[in-house]
Amino acid sequence: MPVPLFDIKGIDLNAVALTGEQVERINPHRGHMRQLHHVISMSADQSEAVGVKYVRDDEFWVAGHIPGRPLLPGVVMIEAGAQLLSVQYKMRTHEPRFLGFLRCDGFAFRGQVVPGDTLLLLGKEIEFRPRRFNGACQGMVKDKVVFEGQITGMVF
Repeated sequence: MPVPLFDIKGIDLNAVALTGEQVERINPHRGHMRQLHHVISMSADQSEAVGVKYVRDDEFWVAGHIPGRPLLPGVVMIEAGAQLLSVQYKMRTHEPRFLGFLRCDGFAFRGQVVPGDTLLLLGKEIEFRPRRFNGACQGMVKDKVVFEGQITGMVF
């Protein structure tokens, strides 16, 4: 059974370090593509962060993935993790330019995420460069890791 990327026991999961409005000032995602509702916690050096996605029954994918048994698509989970890692990178660098995906590596899906779930997102910096980053991300539902992998992004 996978363990969280870092210890979250001392983190108040009801806290809000960055509101949804602050996230929107950092990330360009809007409407159906905004998958990070807010950031709960971020370390002082921005190397670790906890965010949240509230999985709702009115999201764009619910009717078609899977009818009668809606499951949050893995690609949406990856996007949510990437949005958290993007916030971490941009908070550290104050980079105003667009940050895009280069790679997704080693993703594993270990549980289902359904409407009504709170998807806790963990992001941990692996490698930092001025124009590029690599980070690990995980999603957790009810203390269980439901996905994990690594994302590389770059300033364009």
